[in-house]
Amino acid sequence: MATFGLVDCNNFYASCERLFQPGLRERPVVVLSNNDGCVIARSNEAKALGIAMGAPFFKVRQIAMEHGVVVRSSNYALYGDMSERVMSVLASQAPAHEVYSIDESFLDLDRLAVPDLTVWCQDLRRRTQQWTGIPVSIGVGPTKTLAKLANRLGRPALPQGEGGR
Repeated sequence: MATFGLVDCNNFYASCERLFQPGLRERPVVVLSNNDGCVIARSNEAKALGIAMGAPFFKVRQIAMEHGVVVRSSNYALYGDMSERVMSVLASQAPAHEVYSIDESFLDLDRLAVPDLTVWCQDLRRRTQQWTGIPVSIGVGPTKTLAKLANRLGRPALPQGEGGR
């Protein structure tokens, strides 16, 4: 039976912003789309305030002001660079991999000769964060779909109906 892993960067764009501005850690952060129209990424703190993915910013501006939400314009050059760094770490640890999106990669775990896959995944999470500063979640399953579902189920609980970057 095959075994796949799905590595997903947590709140990727917001995590990238925090990486280069450590004062943003533990503060609610949102990243806006081109022309600052819509929310395209949120930190967990912003999600907890009920700020929805894809929300037009003018609809959440008041909540952002009331709660001191840090608002950033998207910086795709930064996100692309950080994605390359994360994918490089993953490739060094699991040579059989497939980049799925800017912040996700599937790993073929069958080709790894590791005694304990759980320990290996925990080590990969720690190593990726240590080497890149980006936190990741890893889901494992017999198909790519189930690995993605395991990744989603293994994340901390979010407000009802929330998810995404």
